Amino acid sequence: MTDTDNLTPEREHTIAERERLANLLAGLTPAQWAMPSLCDGWRIREVVAHMTMPYRTRTLSFLAGLIAARFSFDRYADQAAHRDTARLSDDELLAALRDNVRHPWRPPGGGAAGALSHDVIHGLDITEPLGLASAPPERIAMVLHSSTPKSFAYFGIDLTGRQLRADDAEVVIGSGTPIIMSAKDILLTVTGRHPLPTN
Repeated sequence: MTDTDNLTPEREHTIAERERLANLLAGLTPAQWAMPSLCDGWRIREVVAHMTMPYRTRTLSFLAGLIAARFSFDRYADQAAHRDTARLSDDELLAALRDNVRHPWRPPGGGAAGALSHDVIHGLDITEPLGLASAPPERIAMVLHSSTPKSFAYFGIDLTGRQLRADDAEVVIGSGTPIIMSAKDILLTVTGRHPLPTN
């Protein structure tokens, strides 16, 4: 059985998103690679390094890095992203993404939906500051449908009394006063990239 014989919708969208991002990154100038992303303290380069880190890092190296970071994954991820961009060129970072479009990596406990969320959210970290096209609304909606209150809590988002409703996809999150926005803006909001609307 080949990879294409047993693809779930999440897996199909993950592959498509990686291909889409690789094609966009291929057209960037060095100055664009060096632009700040939506991730605090990371340029576009660091985001790509982070996205491709699972493909390039062996388990023992990951564990050693996590121990050195005092078991804080966020600290480890930041250190690894800056270390990797210091030694890898833009072309090498792009190749790491393009060569692993079909890589089966999934975040621990996240499954196929977690892999898709990882790539779509970090894709927005890249495309938004560059003014490039985002993932299609249906792909973003798939990410939002897999989100949980625990996901929002990780990003410090409290939707109490608010309902975020997409005008371009079948997405409704929360209950209370309805706030209409695009699926992309909902994802940017619930992941702390955009401020939570006040009304």
